[in-house]
Amino acid sequence: ARLCETSFHDTECRATIVSCDNSKRTNETNMSKTKVLIVEDDHALSDVLFYNLQKADFNVFRAFDGREGLEQARQKIPDIVVLDLMLPRLSGMEVCRQLRKQKETRDIGILMLTAKSEDLDQIEGFEAGADDYVVKPFSVLVLLERIRALQRRRTLDREEEEGSTEPFEYAGITVDLRRHQIHQGEQPLELTRSEFRLLHTLIAQPGRFFERSELIE
Repeated sequence: ARLCETSFHDTECRATIVSCDNSKRTNETNMSKTKVLIVEDDHALSDVLFYNLQKADFNVFRAFDGREGLEQARQKIPDIVVLDLMLPRLSGMEVCRQLRKQKETRDIGILMLTAKSEDLDQIEGFEAGADDYVVKPFSVLVLLERIRALQRRRTLDREEEEGSTEPFEYAGITVDLRRHQIHQGEQPLELTRSEFRLLHTLIAQPGRFFERSELIE
């Protein structure tokens, strides 16, 4: 009876160790995945996005109003926010502006998701700091590719910033990647993230011809 009891407890201990080890590996795997925050008040659409992003191997969490989305973004610092424009409590446009104002969240990739398709609405979104803009209705597969493209751009931006130690200048315009600043002469330019990236790309390779798809990517 003692042997059986010892065997049972040993097995239970081994099972506990394996369970903890698996939990540790799961946590490490989740930490290495791209983190995506969905801020969408339509629960049915949020469920669809949540399911498909998880299936595509993203680490996904979500909020259902603007204030909750802003708070989660500040706490969890996602890589990308999929942000609906028309949200209760705080609009998606204001959430975007607030994220861009704060040092901890200003580099988060923001993909704005909205039913508004007018050019002026899209321009307003980009001016607020959005990196991309997807109009409803949309293909989930296309949305996933836009998210992946946005993550690739963020990775390239980070690699460029880490690999560059000195500001560089061309035609009176100075680019400082580490400080994320561009000056024209002594005057700092107020640019959105997308505008900064576009201007940096053009200045870094003067005289080169770019396809439109390259600049979008």
